[in-house]
Amino acid sequence: QVQLVESGGGLVQAGTSLRLSCAASEEMYSPYTMGWFRQAPGKEREFVSAISRDGRTVYYSRSVKGRFAISSADTKNTVVYLQMSTLKSEDTAVYYCGATLSERADARRETSYDYWGQGTQVTVSS
Repeated sequence: QVQLVESGGGLVQAGTSLRLSCAASEEMYSPYTMGWFRQAPGKEREFVSAISRDGRTVYYSRSVKGRFAISSADTKNTVVYLQMSTLKSEDTAVYYCGATLSERADARRETSYDYWGQGTQVTVSS
């Protein structure tokens, strides 16, 4: 059974850093794009960042660009990281990892993703 497992969330102070990880199970064939979304209480899930299999194409939302960095552990794109720096209270949310097998998927759209993890909580105290 294909699974995505996020880790690395926690409670941190504003201005500090945190690194999230997402690992796909062995059953998943090299996802074309891996992405991170987040959902704050009372809000819809929103796009954060994504990376293509070859690592050449990365996307960031306007709110995290310059503070967050996405990377992949290998060319299979089955393990990705989200390095979050200069965290703000508004970054508080549950962070979800998604994977899509489609080359033509719009990485910024939630509906493009075929698989999702269960999420990891990030809480930034001010």
